[in-house]
Amino acid sequence: MIVGVYIDGFNLYYGGVALAGGRGVAGWRWLDLRQLSTNLLSQHPGWAGATVSRVVYCTARIKGGGATAHQQQQRDQDTYLRALVAANSVDHIEYGHYVSRVATAPLANRDTHHRPVLVEAAWPVMVRDSAEQDVAGATFMVSVARREEKGTDVNVATHLLLDALRGRVEAALVISNDSDLALPVSTARSLIPVGVINPTTGQTAGALKLAPGQRAGLHWGRVLALQDLADAQLPAQVGRLRKPSGW
Repeated sequence: MIVGVYIDGFNLYYGGVALAGGRGVAGWRWLDLRQLSTNLLSQHPGWAGATVSRVVYCTARIKGGGATAHQQQQRDQDTYLRALVAANSVDHIEYGHYVSRVATAPLANRDTHHRPVLVEAAWPVMVRDSAEQDVAGATFMVSVARREEKGTDVNVATHLLLDALRGRVEAALVISNDSDLALPVSTARSLIPVGVINPTTGQTAGALKLAPGQRAGLHWGRVLALQDLADAQLPAQVGRLRKPSGW
């Protein structure tokens, strides 16, 4: 069985951060994507004999900006992307783009299910109107700088469906927990067997789970573990490229 692998780089990276317990934890970022995919397939007996023939990595280049930390992140990412190509760890990298903007939203905390709970005015922090009267229950509005990756989910969906429709692959492995991929994953499942790997610490998005009537024997899914990342690392040096410090 010839398998194509379609990776949401944004989802995988932030999932890895959460699995590792924070951005400062080393030992998992220098990831060999082909080895990771091969390891995942070998652990699923339902696809015995499956081989990875195509790895598509969808990501976006970090914009360095003026901050020194951002410039270093840009250099580290560039080193990694070049190492992936040099090590034949990917067959194709599809780039989206980052958008920097100011977002405005009500201040909130997370509940135990990571859902937003609005922070309302109450002592010891209270809002008062122009008549010096307390406005209990008022919400706090904040504006924050945001950098958002755009295009990754669309790129994953496009490559997945094009390869399935053209008969380029006989099965697909999708590494993402983005619910926006519900329709393309469902469509691909009507054409070929599909495995969905959730790289995050949250529950697998309901939209990516098997629908009633779909042949569960062909399709499968699992949640990624930190050990999966640790077991699929590139060599510390790939040609002239060396793993960045802290990775």
